[in-house]
Amino acid sequence: MKAKTHHQNGNGNVNGGAGEESGSNSPSPPLSPRRRSSLSFCRRRLRSKPYSNLAGGVIFRWNLRYLFVLPMLYVSGLIMCVGPFSALMGQSPPPPGSVYRSDEMFRRLWNHIHFDNSSGIQLSSVWSYRRRLKEQKPCPNSTDGLLSGSSGPSGYLIVEANGGLNQQRSAICNAVAVAGLLNAILVIPSFEFNSVWRDPSKFADIYDEDHFIATLKDYVKVVKELPQDVMEIYDYNISNIPSFRVQAWATVGYYTGVVYPVLRSQGIIRISPFANRLAMNVPPHIQFLRCLANYEALRFSAPILTLGKTLVSRMTEKSSRTGGKYISIHLRFEGDMVAFSCCLYDGGEVEKSEMDSIREKGWKKKFQRTDRVISPGQNRVEGKCPLTPVEVGMMLRGMGFDNNTSIYLASGKIYQEEKHLAPLLKMFPNLHTKESLVSPDELGPFQVYSSRLAALDYTACLLSEVFVTTQGGNFPHFLMGHRRFYNGGHAKTIIPDKRKLVVLLEDKNMSWRGFKDEMEAMLAESDRKGMIVPRVKKINRKSSVYTYPLPECRCLQQPRNPQVDLNVHS
Repeated sequence: MKAKTHHQNGNGNVNGGAGEESGSNSPSPPLSPRRRSSLSFCRRRLRSKPYSNLAGGVIFRWNLRYLFVLPMLYVSGLIMCVGPFSALMGQSPPPPGSVYRSDEMFRRLWNHIHFDNSSGIQLSSVWSYRRRLKEQKPCPNSTDGLLSGSSGPSGYLIVEANGGLNQQRSAICNAVAVAGLLNAILVIPSFEFNSVWRDPSKFADIYDEDHFIATLKDYVKVVKELPQDVMEIYDYNISNIPSFRVQAWATVGYYTGVVYPVLRSQGIIRISPFANRLAMNVPPHIQFLRCLANYEALRFSAPILTLGKTLVSRMTEKSSRTGGKYISIHLRFEGDMVAFSCCLYDGGEVEKSEMDSIREKGWKKKFQRTDRVISPGQNRVEGKCPLTPVEVGMMLRGMGFDNNTSIYLASGKIYQEEKHLAPLLKMFPNLHTKESLVSPDELGPFQVYSSRLAALDYTACLLSEVFVTTQGGNFPHFLMGHRRFYNGGHAKTIIPDKRKLVVLLEDKNMSWRGFKDEMEAMLAESDRKGMIVPRVKKINRKSSVYTYPLPECRCLQQPRNPQVDLNVHS
């Protein structure tokens, strides 16, 4: 008797031949043997016996698998069907970490936190992880590349940078790279007025124009404005120049194959908007231009540098107990950020109503679309909710920073500031902001300009011994990259594991000792990740060069202390 053949379908089920159901234990009956002599028939049976046993073994093994697989499928079905039903009936508890109870946890553990001040970690010894970097390679001597063989510049490149301070910074660096790629003359980028940021600042208000042009002169020609004869063609209005739409994360091939021919034929091209309009994968000599623009050419304007130096100096004086070193925290708990995150805290219906109002004012009907599902609990579990001041404070105290630690708080107007800042001030009395470090007269010229205020915070955070990021965004990403560039590859940044943190802060049985153990492990992980250098082979980079500047940007002059830049205009 021939062994029955089994076939496996795409779902992993085993099916027999015709007439057999999936999962059946009984093979189809074999065809009746032809009449032969009894001796011949016996010999054939003897020869086929091993195959019959083999077939039976295979079938037995498949059946044994069904004994394990079918119960698992049954249980999975119960979970899928009964789970949502029980949730509708109010029987399913919310997943761990989905409910905000951090203030309750703080009140329960406050006595332990208050008296646990004997073994504070020294700021000078926070970062211990070391990694040997590859030997530094020299920078390209020029931008010789795909299009540099053409006679003279290919035309003028105009870009409009949109967004906040660091999204604009990204656009500027990308514009320098594209100008080098296309062999174009770059016109100083203009800043698009944003309805959220509402900052009319121009390039020269935030950055040193002359320094920018001089630093790039051997690589990319930069001019402050178009020549008069070109402006006359467009009635002295740049907006009359047709805007060329470039796809997001456009490749080098797109620029050389699509944009370059237009630039050569028209002699000018205007790209708007210009955020994220160049892929990270570019040739080394083009990547170098990004590095040169970000870390050498872009220097804050004299007024920002002067007040930034004052902030850092006064912050250092306030940190005498910790050797002049301090922690900086980028806290994103402004009302608009809380509203945009669609997260709920402990403000009840009043908070919900306020957040709905902010969303309606800032984003109209965006959050009321039928295809948009707002799930505050799920957002919190997935680590998408901004950390509150009390959560940041408990995390830092758990990591070992005592109440003598000086903290610089980089933030906008905190939502319900008096209520939410009170616990953080109890844990860290030496808490300072730009508003508390300088006088109203000193800060006055910056007050209505969000990007200039952000530049002051950027400067103070750049020079801190420890930087704490609490929510994603361009500010922390650029700052971590800048700190890596200046600190020999180490970001010296605490990146909270928010998915883990929200579960711990909701655990009513969590002890202070247990919480500290978890926070110390989180600090050690931030130390390790601070020295991550992506593997870059030729042009296969996937991560942002602005967050991970090594290895490409290491070819620039030996990274110096950023304090040198602050002394330029002293």
